[in-house]
Amino acid sequence: MATILRPDQVREKYGKLFCQGFFTMVDEENGVAQIVEKCVSRGPVEWDIVNRKRTGGIITDIRTDGVTIIMDTVIGEAPMNFGPVSSELGGQGIYSLIVKGDRVHTKWMGLAGATVGIGACIPQSDGVIETIYPDDFKIGGAHRAEVEIITPKMVRVIIGADDTDTKEKGASWVMMMKLGRECPVGKYLDHKIIQLNPKAPGKTTNCCSTAVAFAARPDEVPKLIEYARNYIAENTYSDNTVMTVFNGLKIPNALEDFGWKAKHILFEVDDALKVAKESGVDVIQITGAKGTIGAVAAIGCFDMGVRSAGVPEDFS
Repeated sequence: MATILRPDQVREKYGKLFCQGFFTMVDEENGVAQIVEKCVSRGPVEWDIVNRKRTGGIITDIRTDGVTIIMDTVIGEAPMNFGPVSSELGGQGIYSLIVKGDRVHTKWMGLAGATVGIGACIPQSDGVIETIYPDDFKIGGAHRAEVEIITPKMVRVIIGADDTDTKEKGASWVMMMKLGRECPVGKYLDHKIIQLNPKAPGKTTNCCSTAVAFAARPDEVPKLIEYARNYIAENTYSDNTVMTVFNGLKIPNALEDFGWKAKHILFEVDDALKVAKESGVDVIQITGAKGTIGAVAAIGCFDMGVRSAGVPEDFS
């Protein structure tokens, strides 16, 4: 019979280890997911990234942000391949991610020391509901082990905003950073400053919009949007503030294209509304309409990395 342990029971059994957070966001419409794992040191993070790349499985991309691992995966199952070096190097990977109701089930396999990571470290972290261990589970040494880790189903919500300041006071990126850090709903993920066309006639100084992203359970999303809307309304200095909302892990191509072009083309509000409607972006007027272009572009540029912070000539 399998053994099921909660995080506190795993800590009691193996002692306190190093994973500080573990949660899973899914985008069922596009068949993809993203797993975020927070550690305390770069050593385990770098080792895990190399070994999970080697084994393949359902991982499509894996990267590090400081001591955080970010894994892009498909929803489903895929075989793993430890390769001819497994007996010398060990290994670790994930071969299944399935959504069951309001929970996400991920199945992991590890060899040798990697069994500690999947069997004792991740299972005791914040964000895990419980872990299922097979009867023959053994940790460490030269053992091969599999576990099933269960987490709440979460989604990614990106909230963009523009035209929240004036030439005399305010800064959109500061307000949105505070929103992300102070929001009591969901888990704050990231903050982006989006450089837009510096020739825009109505700009304040730099012509930047901004956006923040959260991981949230589906039932939390309305509360998250309400909190953000109220926060922006209470803290904006402008009469033209607009907020945008996007739910998902894949930014539509048309939306990305609009965001990139907004760095060198002067669009009209109707252009932004059209691409927002086509791309599943909700546009919420807070105090006016002029901020629509930048707020929509902020969503479009969110996953562009450093390109979000520049204009085309910076990367030519």
